[in-house]
Amino acid sequence: MNQINIQYLTTAYGELILAEHDHQLIMCDWRYRKMRERIDKRLQTNLNSVYKEKDTALLQTTRQQLDEYFKYKRKQFDLPLKLVGTQFQQQVWKGLLKIPHGKTLNYLQLADSISNKKAVRAVANANGANAISIIIPCHRVIGSNGNLAGYAGGVATKKKLLDLECDLFS
Repeated sequence: MNQINIQYLTTAYGELILAEHDHQLIMCDWRYRKMRERIDKRLQTNLNSVYKEKDTALLQTTRQQLDEYFKYKRKQFDLPLKLVGTQFQQQVWKGLLKIPHGKTLNYLQLADSISNKKAVRAVANANGANAISIIIPCHRVIGSNGNLAGYAGGVATKKKLLDLECDLFS
């Protein structure tokens, strides 16, 4: 069976799990999130692989870029990504990558940006299934009323990330 290399990263924002498969980042996710088991199962099943705690050059680079981001020294990530999910989920995640730094969209605007305005709930579900948090910026999606909606790392973490980006990118 193939292997997914994982490492844990403790940050001031919470603990992350980083994972790479075949020299591509497949996960940068909150370790203690509600959908942890579902996401782990999706990754391992779709890639016919198991997790193994092992450091790699890509995971080291990911940690370095995240550290730079948290220290206001990085505006964009330059990492090879592998999106593991349905075609629709991947479409939503690619839409997330187009949200400018320091900006937010609501779920309807995100659905509209992928030309699927009627799929707001499905877009919200795909957003919540994102396994590459921060790098694929699902934290930039807010409720239609402008309030911070749920986030895998917690709403307080979402606010901290948006505040960081407003400071970093303004």
